[in-house]
Amino acid sequence: MKMQKDIDRASGHYKVLEAIVQNYEDLAASHASQLNLNSPNSPYTTGSHREAIWKGLFEQIVPRKFCVDQNVFIIDSNGTISNEVDIAIFDEQYTPYIFRYGKIKYIPIEAVAVAIQCKSTSVKGVPEWAASIRELHTSLDSVARVISGLKDNSLPAKEKPQTSTRPILILCAMMKSLPKESVIEAFDIILNVNKSEKLELYIPKLTQNYAYWSHLLNHRVGEVNEFSDEGVPEFRLLKDNANKERTLADLRVDSNGEENVILSLTYQLNQLLMLINNPLFFPHRAYANLFKRVKQGMSNKTGTSGGGTKA
Repeated sequence: MKMQKDIDRASGHYKVLEAIVQNYEDLAASHASQLNLNSPNSPYTTGSHREAIWKGLFEQIVPRKFCVDQNVFIIDSNGTISNEVDIAIFDEQYTPYIFRYGKIKYIPIEAVAVAIQCKSTSVKGVPEWAASIRELHTSLDSVARVISGLKDNSLPAKEKPQTSTRPILILCAMMKSLPKESVIEAFDIILNVNKSEKLELYIPKLTQNYAYWSHLLNHRVGEVNEFSDEGVPEFRLLKDNANKERTLADLRVDSNGEENVILSLTYQLNQLLMLINNPLFFPHRAYANLFKRVKQGMSNKTGTSGGGTKA
């Protein structure tokens, strides 16, 4: 009798798990169907509608500590501003600094975890869009209290868990087939509704291990522009103790060539977010110096103090 009860109980549990899997497959089909809805004679309305659907999908996937917002710009302490970002996922609690100009939001690069570009069938210009995000640089000019005392990130250290983070770049589109290599290489994740009106997921570096992704997202390097008063040093690859054999391919939920896209995306995207873990400590002095230089430039143009309170 006890054995039969255990079997019945296990069978009931399995049915629940099957229902969960089916629910996510139905959710993917529903999103694909909604994305294929067009507004006659109004491409702008159609585009806004689709962005809202993509936004809703990511809101269901990422942890609550993240804010998901539309139509923002990303700024860094060198004075560089990205192209418009259709959807940004950022940590407003950890880095609660959003510069506003009317309804336009400029979010510091240190807070942004994911930048998403939404397109329809044409992906013209998306490599340039991705490049405008990659041109942004985080700053280590920060001071915060940690368990061991005050941590000054501007001081040199042999090894740091993070040196220069960048957002995960995602392309959401409705292409009939995968685009050319320059588009694929510009993004970390591609979500696409294909010609069969089915949601598909493509990760170009799917088989790279976690050490690769950690280095890519936490230790990026590059040049700075004329606004910067600090160089970006070359940082070596951190010796990661993580299992070198683990890859995002391990997190695919698939069977017989059929993938549960939303479940796979949930595990893969959140694993990448865990590799970043928390944003860098906010570099208050770096941004203060940026706006100080801008204010001084305004004063030099007008020959006045430019308003504000005298020090």
